[in-house]
Amino acid sequence: MTAKIFAADSVRTLLEAEDEAVRVAQVLREHGIVPGDRVVLKAGNSTAWVVTLLALMHAGASIVLIDQQEHARDTREIILRTGARVVLADEEAPLDKEQRPILLYSLLVAAAGRETGGERLSVDTWCALPDGLIMWTSGSTGTPKGVVKSGRKFLKNLERNAAQVGHRPDDVLLPLLPFPHQYGLSMVLIAWQSRCSLVIAPYRRLDRALLMADQTGATVIDATPASYRSMLNLAARKPELRRSMERVRMFCVGAAPLDDPLVERYREEFGQPLLDSYGSTELGNIAFATLENPVACGQVMDGIKLRIVDDSGHPVPPGAIGEIEVDTPDGLEGHLAEDGTLLPTPTGWQRTGDLGYLDEGDNLFVLGRKSAVHRMGYTLYPEVIERQVAKGGCSARIVPLPDERRGAQLVFFIEDEEQRPEAYWRERLNGMLSAYERPDRVVVLERFPLNRNGKPDKRRLAELAAG
Repeated sequence: MTAKIFAADSVRTLLEAEDEAVRVAQVLREHGIVPGDRVVLKAGNSTAWVVTLLALMHAGASIVLIDQQEHARDTREIILRTGARVVLADEEAPLDKEQRPILLYSLLVAAAGRETGGERLSVDTWCALPDGLIMWTSGSTGTPKGVVKSGRKFLKNLERNAAQVGHRPDDVLLPLLPFPHQYGLSMVLIAWQSRCSLVIAPYRRLDRALLMADQTGATVIDATPASYRSMLNLAARKPELRRSMERVRMFCVGAAPLDDPLVERYREEFGQPLLDSYGSTELGNIAFATLENPVACGQVMDGIKLRIVDDSGHPVPPGAIGEIEVDTPDGLEGHLAEDGTLLPTPTGWQRTGDLGYLDEGDNLFVLGRKSAVHRMGYTLYPEVIERQVAKGGCSARIVPLPDERRGAQLVFFIEDEEQRPEAYWRERLNGMLSAYERPDRVVVLERFPLNRNGKPDKRRLAELAAG
């Protein structure tokens, strides 16, 4: 089967895209880009984005990935901090005028009609760079950090990923994710490495994305839990969209906590579970559930080690909750200092700040961030409580606020399309929780606010709780 790249307005083979990337790399060289130069890529999901990414890899550039929606002010700071020589962008990317970006479309126009001269796409030079990729954490738990990654290590991590999950050359991948972030970028490059087809769909318009899934015969969908909830609702209302989902052989999920009831709904509706995963921008992809082992986040990938430790750093037995630590050869080289230099990360066991446990089969259960709240003499973990109430059919996000008397107030935000009253949800929550875990306030929302990664926007929820 010939691998293709499907976009909303074009279809080309993967080989055609690679040849185009070689020609775009020629144009980039004419703009003075040499191996090792840092180049910003700030654009939305498109074939042009994929081709330009491959062109930058072929040119041996250090690629600074920025979300298309990033504020112009923050983009300016990133450009100064990284020392990027060139900015590549699309027309929709917010940028200051003095940044004078090169538009992706102009690169494609300049590359059109050129001869490759027999030159084939190669990423050897890029793989040798210690800063082949510079990415940014989502900032959901603090200030975004510049994460410096080796191209070689990044691609090796994706080889482990594809081998464990079982991607095949006859697959058609549909990632409903922003490409500049860890999860979305992983799926783009897995499609390239595995020589399977890729669908570039408008992930914020899930109705259109599912129509494209039907037209292209998508076999693997990757998305956030929020997107999967919305897809269920769309499929219930529009039978033609449901048809596209019935053909999918793997529903893969990541980037945010996954509730058990949502997994079961997919089993009931489509005969397939949602396959959860665990990873991070800094450490890469770590563990995956599979069709053969659809348990929680599955097992850690070959070549990577994971353990659960107590507060003293000692490993705990199966079933015991503790902090997740990871030892991976695929992790970051370090963080980006204010002056643009690399602050190396020590090798060995890395703390993640995440709580979880391993079962007897070494399957990983992730419970949330290790952000303790002390309340009424008890130590609580809000994300653990969120997972507890999710089992009772309540989709909640908890924001703790300081309280001199109790130690903390707990504000429960409830996602409920039916907008049932606070009293209804308070009664249900009280029936599921101990007295010291119960909410001080309940706020019902039709939808959680989401950040650019599709995760519930904790900063926005904190603002709402404080207001």
